[in-house]
Amino acid sequence: MEIPAGLVESAFFKLLGCRLHSLETGVAQVALVLEPELRNRGGKLHGGALFSLVDIAMGLACSSTHGFDQQSATIECKINYIRAVSEGEVMCTARVIHPGRRTLVVEADVMQGDKLVAKAQGTFAVL
Repeated sequence: MEIPAGLVESAFFKLLGCRLHSLETGVAQVALVLEPELRNRGGKLHGGALFSLVDIAMGLACSSTHGFDQQSATIECKINYIRAVSEGEVMCTARVIHPGRRTLVVEADVMQGDKLVAKAQGTFAVL
């Protein structure tokens, strides 16, 4: 997939330390290593960092569906399941399950190896 330079890795993507693993039409995989600055008071991956990873992967899946020449905005994103992560890397796979003209519905799974860390759903508007 041909992607215009600078449209995949936003400043926030870089700030979190995300790494694009793969990007196909309607599917994005983004990895995140648990660094000290991403930990909560209990030493686990902060929920905000996990939510941001999910939102970034979902946004990339949307852009790969409707084109990087258009913008989309998160209308709703909810995490239905979450498990604490203490170390290592997590991988978020986001898939567009309904590619409507004005809205897209996306599902995402965050995995650590073969263990499910989080499940999420989101709705995005094409602007």
